[in-house]
Amino acid sequence: MIRLAATLAVMFVAASPVRAQDPPAEPEGYRTEDYRAPVPVTLAGARVLTTAEAEAIWRDKSAAFVDVLPRAPKPNLPAGTVWRERPHLNIPGSIWLPDTGYGKLAAPTEDYLRRGLVRASGGDATRLLVIYCQENCWMSWNAAKRVLSHGYRNVAWYPEGTDGWERAKLPLADAEPEPREGEQ
Repeated sequence: MIRLAATLAVMFVAASPVRAQDPPAEPEGYRTEDYRAPVPVTLAGARVLTTAEAEAIWRDKSAAFVDVLPRAPKPNLPAGTVWRERPHLNIPGSIWLPDTGYGKLAAPTEDYLRRGLVRASGGDATRLLVIYCQENCWMSWNAAKRVLSHGYRNVAWYPEGTDGWERAKLPLADAEPEPREGEQ
C-alpha cells in the first residue's frame, strides 16, 4: 500500500504543470518567438544586472538606459474613432527604442536602433549601455546581444526591467519613443 501511494505521489508530481524549471540556456542566435518566457541568466559579452546594481548605476548617472519594449499596435478602428495610446512608463532618463528587440529586424528598424544607440551613447562605443524591457522578456536579451554585435563593448542587460524596478518601488516616468527618421 505504501509503495502504491509513493508511486501515485511521484506520478502526480511528474504530471503537475507547476514545477521549478532551470532557466533556459543562451541560444546561439536571437530568440524569434515566444518572447514572454523565462530568459537565460547570462548573456555572453554583457554584464547581467540585478535591480540593486541597475539602481546604483542609474543614481550615479554612469550609463545610458535603453528601453526596448515594443509599442502596442494601434487597433483597426472605425473612421473617426479617437485612439489614445496607453501611457508607457520606463526608468527615468531612458531612451525608448520600441520594437528593436525582435529576433529579426527589418532594415529600417535596424537603422533606427543604430541611430538610437549613437544618440544614447553620444557616439562612444565604450559608454555603458543598460538594455531592458520587462521581466521574462526576450526582447531585452535580443537587443543587448544585437548591441554587442554593433561594436558596443560596455553593455549591461537588466532582465528584471520595469517589473523589477517597480517592485523595488523605484520611480518610473512617462516615456515617448525616440522619433524614427522623418518623424518630428
